[in-house]
Amino acid sequence: MKTLIRNLCAAGLAAIAISGGFSQETTFRTETPAETAGDTPIEQVDILITNGMVIDGTGSPPRRADIFVTGDRISFVGDISRIYMAQPEQVIDAAGKIVAPGFIDAHAHGNPLSEDNKVFHNFLAMGVTTICLGQDGSSPRREDLRPWMDEVDEAGPGVNVVPFVGHATVRRLSGAELDPNPTDEQLAKMAELVADAMDAGCFGLTTGLEYSGGRPASDRELAAVATPVGERGGLVMSHMRTEDDDAVESAIDELVNQGRAGNSAVHVSHIKVVSGHGAARAEEILAHMERARQEGVTITADIYPYTASSTGIGIVFPDWALPPNDYDEVVATRRDELAAYLRERIAFRNGPEATLIGSGQWAGKTLAEIAEELEKPFEDVLIDDLPPGSVSGAYFVMDEELQARLLVDPHVMICSDGSPTSSHPRGHGAFARVIHHFVYETEQLTLEEAVHKMTGLPAATIGLDAVGRGTIAAGNAADIVIFDPHAVNDAANFVEPRELAEGFDTVIVNGQVARLDGEFTDVGAGRVLRRPAAE
Repeated sequence: MKTLIRNLCAAGLAAIAISGGFSQETTFRTETPAETAGDTPIEQVDILITNGMVIDGTGSPPRRADIFVTGDRISFVGDISRIYMAQPEQVIDAAGKIVAPGFIDAHAHGNPLSEDNKVFHNFLAMGVTTICLGQDGSSPRREDLRPWMDEVDEAGPGVNVVPFVGHATVRRLSGAELDPNPTDEQLAKMAELVADAMDAGCFGLTTGLEYSGGRPASDRELAAVATPVGERGGLVMSHMRTEDDDAVESAIDELVNQGRAGNSAVHVSHIKVVSGHGAARAEEILAHMERARQEGVTITADIYPYTASSTGIGIVFPDWALPPNDYDEVVATRRDELAAYLRERIAFRNGPEATLIGSGQWAGKTLAEIAEELEKPFEDVLIDDLPPGSVSGAYFVMDEELQARLLVDPHVMICSDGSPTSSHPRGHGAFARVIHHFVYETEQLTLEEAVHKMTGLPAATIGLDAVGRGTIAAGNAADIVIFDPHAVNDAANFVEPRELAEGFDTVIVNGQVARLDGEFTDVGAGRVLRRPAAE
């Protein structure tokens, strides 16, 4: 038997296919050190991945190894040519390719209960097998998230879902709505809802303090909702109150103070600096975060590899023109003041040419182009034709050198901040772009560093390593991507933002092949990953 296996491996997978595979063995034995899932002999091999170079997600260099998948787990990592083994049900030849853990999107969007969304082809095509949902303070509006989690499991999404509970959502559920002064009873209710969500399996809390739902929150409120997260070892993720160059440190301080008050680790969502410039500015911000670490607060961040953001047009309007204020009344009584604010705000954000409308009748046109077409100042276009809540947009407000320095920092991981229906290319291209641009075009990362930022680092930060995600190791979940790194390409752009990424042709989710040779199987192998209860 041993001679047969060695000869077949030398001859390649074609010989395996011709011969019909290995003869069945009921026990498993290694002759050289290898990783196996415990001491139990492996009597079943569902998938054999052979001839590949494994980048395991820890940051270690690539190594030649074969992998067994048994059920939804990796059962062996090592050298197939020197073992007895069971006959595999399926053989995948990874010759000339990288075998890595499935990528983890630390900040994503999408509805896993939507028939249009749940296949999540955009993520699978980027090699993503796990997405973190409930972002920016918004999660399913339910007091008990357990039934929602069960419904997602039943729906069978294309990728795994990591649930977070949203601060703005629990604020509404508490009855506080947009009141800046919630009662003690409402604060207690918020904390109770967060605690229950954590006990249900959420990995932490998210906030969206730049948006109307989270904007009213005080330090006292933020501490109250962080405390049950800290007590359970969870993470507070924040779309911070501002990302503007002149105030980003103050926003980081607010998040750090929340973490300190709640004894919780904290995390900056899609870190960026609006209208900041240069690597030196990035160094200042990274140093600011490092000082917080030195003072005992664990702080990390995620980032998407683009210099344009994307959100609703309300981002350019002042607080006093947004809910709970009456917009029509503001226009009627303070129009000149609003117009002046918008002129200054858009100038700060690189001018009307830097705002690209992503939805509605003006989709694909810049604010400058719309103003020219309508023959009126861009501020009047915003007031009359593009009011808050009407459209989304992409905003070219970031500096490439600054953002690149943030991205390569060892405490910063990768996200898309995208969804299947995103009008920004990040939703379909972010993870491919990291490899294509940062590894091969600019050589700012090694491939193993890039993979670590997309696997092991987010897993350790979020707590997914506790449920066997983020690295290639025996006993871990069989979330695996196989790809030729030189074939990886982010095809999506701002004209065609939903073009699928290229190069990640084989993707395995929980031991089931979700994509093979570039074709989706729509097997629906994803599930909700629940945080283990504290012992």
